[in-house]
Amino acid sequence: MALYLEHFGLSEPPFRITPHTDFFFDGADRGATLEALIYAVLHDEGIVKVSGEVGSGKTMLSRVLMERLPGHVDTIYLATPSLAAEEILHAVADDLELSLSQERRTARLRELQEHLIRLYAAGRRVVILIDEAHVMPEDTLEQVRLLSNLESSRHKLLQIVLFGQPELDATLAKASLRQLRDRITHSFRMRPLSVAEVARYLSFRMRAAGYRGPEVFTARAAGQIARASGGLTRRINILADKSLLAAYTENTHAVTPRQARAAVRDSEFAAARRPARPAAYLGAALAAGIALGAGAQWLLIPESVQPAAPPVQVASAPSPAKQVEPPPAPPAAPEPPAPPEPPAPLLSPSQARRLQGYSSAGQPLLGERIAATREVLEHVPDERYAIELFVTENIDPARMERFLKRARDMVPLGGLLVIPMAGEGQYRLRVVFGEFETREQALEAERRLPPKYQQAFETAPRSFAELRGQI
Repeated sequence: MALYLEHFGLSEPPFRITPHTDFFFDGADRGATLEALIYAVLHDEGIVKVSGEVGSGKTMLSRVLMERLPGHVDTIYLATPSLAAEEILHAVADDLELSLSQERRTARLRELQEHLIRLYAAGRRVVILIDEAHVMPEDTLEQVRLLSNLESSRHKLLQIVLFGQPELDATLAKASLRQLRDRITHSFRMRPLSVAEVARYLSFRMRAAGYRGPEVFTARAAGQIARASGGLTRRINILADKSLLAAYTENTHAVTPRQARAAVRDSEFAAARRPARPAAYLGAALAAGIALGAGAQWLLIPESVQPAAPPVQVASAPSPAKQVEPPPAPPAAPEPPAPPEPPAPLLSPSQARRLQGYSSAGQPLLGERIAATREVLEHVPDERYAIELFVTENIDPARMERFLKRARDMVPLGGLLVIPMAGEGQYRLRVVFGEFETREQALEAERRLPPKYQQAFETAPRSFAELRGQI
């Protein structure tokens, strides 16, 4: 490994799969989600849920969240959510250095509540981060709901954040957990990285590890890694590390598609994504020499990739065993099939030009939100909804920058979209919040907006088809 690092001028391994907060990538909405989580922990009074596939970066996000929270926030990190309901109560108390009595559960909850009230009076806040929450037993999730109920006369005493795989959504959808589901005020989804985001991710990790030269991963190599990994960061790390090792063994300083393909072939999860070839199954059956082996092999193949069944031949009498020639070896390193065409952006060229025509005049928050707005408008389907806060003809960038700075204390900034609308020779700015699957969900979120926004703005749900159509 020392030669590997020296070869690329790295100070440390860039693609470790264990979470390392110095390597937190804030692209692909990760930074915006982190901001929203910090806001929710410090200002909200409900349970927050973060879901995502295995290897999408949930644990990394939780570690960075713990680092970024201010000093007056005490964090309790539960990495073994399979605890029983009684055990989770004691786990929380242990982290708070509180010794609970052996009384019944309600008495122990009261003891915990009194301790939390003392902490709150001293200016301390407590947040519980529960990793792998999708494996929690239902009675333990019910205990989590009871913990979320602990409050003083005016404030909640515990903030709870659940991190879990998409199965968590299915669990919370059960009628028996309706009360817990109703206490979830914010839900975030860790989506996979796109091909362009994977290229930026690879570059970021290399430079965070000390690399200072030209880009190591070519665009085509990054695209192969993106497709084979499904955009999941843990898999990207595995393939990138293997690609660098392949380049090192060939004494090159650039990762080309050839090294990326070698990394893909050497990875079990990538091989599982590729349909196996019918010739391979035939070869395995011939090598086994018995029909039962061929049947077992067949059963292991997903139905969608099973080759057409060959005609069955029944021998009239057993024949003596004879040597079977092995099938010819497949050609080395076949070229992968052409990648599917990415979905066309939903913004027309003229709409994109109008968005680009508005200048943020160097205002950092405004520039960031307009860039994020264009990304959202290019991909969010027409039938989804956002909440319109206001439309203004005062397009002064400095004024909008001041609004965004104030907004950080009111709503998650990552949910605010600023849409420049060109018409009759001048611009207007439309500010909307959130992304919701249905109009009903948007209306429900509208009722949860800060009271100040409900009083100051005439809010209304708007479909993304409507938002795009008025640019």
